Amino acid sequence: MKTYIVTGAAGFIGYHTCLQLLEQGHIVIGIDNLNPYYDVELKKRRLANLQQQKSFCFYPYNIQDKDDIFSLAEKYPNITHIIHLAAQAGVRYSIEHPFSYGESNLMGHLTLLELCRRLNKLEHFIYASSSSVYGANTKLPFSVEDRVDHPISLYAATKKSCELMSDCYSSLYNIPCTGLRFFTVYGPWGRPDMAAFIFTKAIYTDQEMPVFNQGKMRRNFTYIDDIVSGVLGCAQHIPKKIGHNRHKIYNLGNNKSEELMHFIHTLEDVIGKKANIRFEPMQPGDVKETIADITSSEKDFGFTPKTNIDIGLKNFVDWYKKYYDI
Repeated sequence: MKTYIVTGAAGFIGYHTCLQLLEQGHIVIGIDNLNPYYDVELKKRRLANLQQQKSFCFYPYNIQDKDDIFSLAEKYPNITHIIHLAAQAGVRYSIEHPFSYGESNLMGHLTLLELCRRLNKLEHFIYASSSSVYGANTKLPFSVEDRVDHPISLYAATKKSCELMSDCYSSLYNIPCTGLRFFTVYGPWGRPDMAAFIFTKAIYTDQEMPVFNQGKMRRNFTYIDDIVSGVLGCAQHIPKKIGHNRHKIYNLGNNKSEELMHFIHTLEDVIGKKANIRFEPMQPGDVKETIADITSSEKDFGFTPKTNIDIGLKNFVDWYKKYYDI
């Protein structure tokens, strides 16, 4: 049994990660400020499910609040792992609300790294990065060895900055750190600002559905169970010192890239209803195609995505219908 901090515990990936850790018998300390970026009621429903577990403790902290976060080191001196998933999300939202990204993503990440220094029994700091860091790169598939010096959104720039801070702290303080670049995660209890949720809601409510770049896009749509399997597998794979530090970065994404229109048509088939599509030009900060090279994550901790979109979207729609009583 280990003691984990999971930030963003009421978020999509954080919720599912906490569930799996609790099922494995670990103690989980969940942190989430329940910010209103999307429906807070959805976050509260996730949290209520977690709070039914005796080994789950919750704190409604802002991750950039140093006093609150550092107090955890005194309350729980036996913390062995931190899985840092909290962040201000969204590529397009970052264009209109830049300061929230500096506060949450940069100051929040720095505060968690400082917490690591205060934990004598810490074995591993795992944090969420993003496929957005690949920015304007045209080489495919995206590899962790590729340079990522040209982000095209502030969100991506903050995630790259978090990788650099982690590299520095690992070097200075010998902290084992791993960054995970997630690729388009979807599934039950998903985020309302993501494609599967947006499209499903539009189809059921007969709303016009915007599809950007005339639908000529590809994504590594990755099912939530596969992502969580990768996160927990990575948590047990503690980086060894190579060169000046103990910091690794991995891609976590489906190794099969899907055409956006195929994703939409599959969703239509699952729901049994056609979408009312309105094609739009490419949005600022967006990219046409993402394909993940997962060679190193497969080799080092056995990450192997198993869920195709036919099954994944059916599972999502089944949850959506139950949650909204359709």
